[in-house]
Amino acid sequence: MEISFEGKVALVTGASKGIGKAIAKTLAESGAKVMMSSRKEDALREAAKEINGVTEVFAANAGDIASGRECIAATIEKFGGVDILINNAATNPYYGDSLGVDEARFDKTFQVNLKGPLFWTQMAYEMALKEKPGVILNIASVGGMRTESGLSIYNLTKAALIHFTRQLASEIGPNRLVGIAPGLVKTDFAGFLVENFGDKIAATVPLKRLGEPEDIANLATFLASDSASWITGETYVIDGGAGLNTSNAG
Repeated sequence: MEISFEGKVALVTGASKGIGKAIAKTLAESGAKVMMSSRKEDALREAAKEINGVTEVFAANAGDIASGRECIAATIEKFGGVDILINNAATNPYYGDSLGVDEARFDKTFQVNLKGPLFWTQMAYEMALKEKPGVILNIASVGGMRTESGLSIYNLTKAALIHFTRQLASEIGPNRLVGIAPGLVKTDFAGFLVENFGDKIAATVPLKRLGEPEDIANLATFLASDSASWITGETYVIDGGAGLNTSNAG
């Protein structure tokens, strides 16, 4: 099955590295015109150099509504529309139990991980997808479905994002809302966990390895394509089988 995104425009947040960069690369190299967004323009331009395809970059904070509107407007001006929105950007400034969090880090986590996807989706819908339905893909986490020590607030935002995917799918069809819930993937974002616990976790996973950004990008490419045109509202776990073992589920 060959997937082509010729004639499609995608906007990817958190696209300067890791999963976002891998998704942007796969979409662009499958024919899409891709707007890559993240906080730092220099990092975006370096990432774009590694992609064989049509890309543009726009520096924006995923938790900032005003800059989100500017990014979406720039995408429409440059490429003529938005067909695919990938809400990938995330943050995790707090590690600890739920009741130990302070207000500032709680607010920051929700601002980027939930408020951002909701309002970027709202703006993309009003500015493009309402008239020409497309695909919104939310990158969640297996932590939104399980309990994990230390990742309490981050996982809370991802659980909300998973429900948001289902809720909005019921409201704005024929636009499709789909989600991906990755396990532990080898990225800078997950660097602490990979460096300190990666080998131990990989040894207990049925497929005996951690995820690579390309693993997530391959699934994202399918879900964003017309090959998945009868799929909406669902969030798909991709974790090497870690969730099959209860010792990895919490």
